[in-house]
Amino acid sequence: MKFFTVNDLSVSYGKHEILSRLSFETNTSETIGILGANGSGKTTLLKAICGILPHTGTCILEENLLENKTPKQLAKLCSYIPQRSGISIDISVLDTVLMGFHPHLGFLEHPSMEMKEKAISLIYKVGLSGKEHTNYLHLSEGQKQLCILARTLVTDSKLLLLDEPESALDFHFRYQMLSLIRSWNRENHSTALVSLHDPMLALNSCDRLLLLADGHISSTIFPQTDTLSSMEEKLCHIYGNISLHHCVNKSGQKQIVMLKENLFEGTD
Repeated sequence: MKFFTVNDLSVSYGKHEILSRLSFETNTSETIGILGANGSGKTTLLKAICGILPHTGTCILEENLLENKTPKQLAKLCSYIPQRSGISIDISVLDTVLMGFHPHLGFLEHPSMEMKEKAISLIYKVGLSGKEHTNYLHLSEGQKQLCILARTLVTDSKLLLLDEPESALDFHFRYQMLSLIRSWNRENHSTALVSLHDPMLALNSCDRLLLLADGHISSTIFPQTDTLSSMEEKLCHIYGNISLHHCVNKSGQKQIVMLKENLFEGTD
């Protein structure tokens, strides 16, 4: 049995169907990118899986039917990072990360010293060392994203759902975040579904890419094994006339570069 399975998942807003009978499976320790044009349903898919949006169909994680779980049970199985945290009160970085333990605590129970040590360790790991007692609201948008990532990882959830976590990060931290997520999945036998805005980041950081279009998975890409020409053909349906190329960085690592063809076509 696959680690995580989505069967015939459909989501509608009123009479407008956003996702239509969408199905896919994942293995453990995978980092799966989700690409699609604006409005293709990337955020809707993640919100449906974690129970925020009503839907039809089923989501099964290690034989657990997510639709049958209470919100607290769901929070132990999967963690969701939205594009914006919604935090608007004065709270320290450490206390923000400790919020990740709430599903594991009883009524009025406080985080243990072991939990605090783990939270501090993850704050360091995501690149926020020394900011444990900084007001979360005083962080930059990119630092807030890193803080929420630490809050997500601290729970040891088996399924991570991340909605464009790189959107507020600079070039360096985008790749650092995805590298951390990949390493975390391998070490903890978890899987991440990551909606991404940057296709080159996705191509170089994910084990597999799901391409959404018209409420369906239009195609799947395996960046490590698929040919450039086959990936180009699939990505053109989202990004228009593009080309993919292999280049080698100074460390000798092969990377995929995506270029927009006819960049100024139609302009004077």
